[in-house]
Amino acid sequence: MSDESHEPLKRLFFALNCAPEQRRAIAQWRSALELRSGRPVPVENFHLTLMFLGAVEVAQIADICTAAANIRTPGVPLRVALDRLDVWRRAGVLVLAPEQASPELLRLVYALEQAMLPFGFEDSPKEFRPHLTLMRDYRVPVPESATPPEFYLRADHFTLFESHKGRYRALAEWPLVPS
Repeated sequence: MSDESHEPLKRLFFALNCAPEQRRAIAQWRSALELRSGRPVPVENFHLTLMFLGAVEVAQIADICTAAANIRTPGVPLRVALDRLDVWRRAGVLVLAPEQASPELLRLVYALEQAMLPFGFEDSPKEFRPHLTLMRDYRVPVPESATPPEFYLRADHFTLFESHKGRYRALAEWPLVPS
């Protein structure tokens, strides 16, 4: 009997990337919280997940990219307010989230979900909850902050990332505004 060959898999997700100056500002704000619980997410990993795909066969990546390239984008750069600090107890994370997600962001996520259906990816039954993760293994209440969070993640493209050994690598990106 011959060994079955297994397609290599990559852990993938679509996200809005965080610009370096935004990362620095958020990291400084997080430092001022003087957190004593959890593990800080590395600053270079700050992003806002649009859709988590999970383990994907390498052979599927080109088709996934083609499907993503064909979705209808908002036609405008996105500006996502990160103005609420929250703890997601079940996930054990401290997050920055918008008080309210913009219709453009929700339409982009819906278009991505629809484009990924033929591949068998679906985030449901989980509802999309936009957020930027600050800490993992966080098991205490929401910390007090002297300065309320008032960040705006600005994005003119969305990105397909690979997660590998705690690092995120951009595989492809697509503009939100047609050129």
